Amino acid sequence: MNIILIVLVTLFSCNTNKPTQFTEAAMNDTFVALDGTDIQFKDILKQYQGKQIVIDVWASWCTDCIKGMPKVKALQKQYPNATYLFLSLDKKQTVWKKGIKKYKVTGEHYFMQSGWDGAFGAFVNLDWIPRYMVVDSNGNIKLFKATKANDKAIAKALK
Repeated sequence: MNIILIVLVTLFSCNTNKPTQFTEAAMNDTFVALDGTDIQFKDILKQYQGKQIVIDVWASWCTDCIKGMPKVKALQKQYPNATYLFLSLDKKQTVWKKGIKKYKVTGEHYFMQSGWDGAFGAFVNLDWIPRYMVVDSNGNIKLFKATKANDKAIAKALK
């Protein structure tokens, strides 16, 4: 009986809160723009201030990412006013750029030079891709984690 009580207390006392703001470290993480310039994540977000942002962490080698692209394109049609921000985990920038063209990925593109273990990846506890997030027009994280582009939570966060 005591064991059951301990298990129940442990399960129900776990913190299930999801962050609504990016940490300073994540905001200061440096990405690479398509033109090859370095840009901090906070400056990427600043460009789209006042707009809803769908973040898609992906890679051209990721089968699940590629299979999800038609669903991302459907989201883009359904919610055309949102900004679609693609953050690539490809190992090389040349492969990343080829993947954008090959899969006709439309949106804003940045290369995650810090990779899985960088400040941004650590903040979002990156354990799988694709990884989708939604940031509202005030810059708050509305949806912290989805792994499928047709996850109803994405559409709910965009409404």
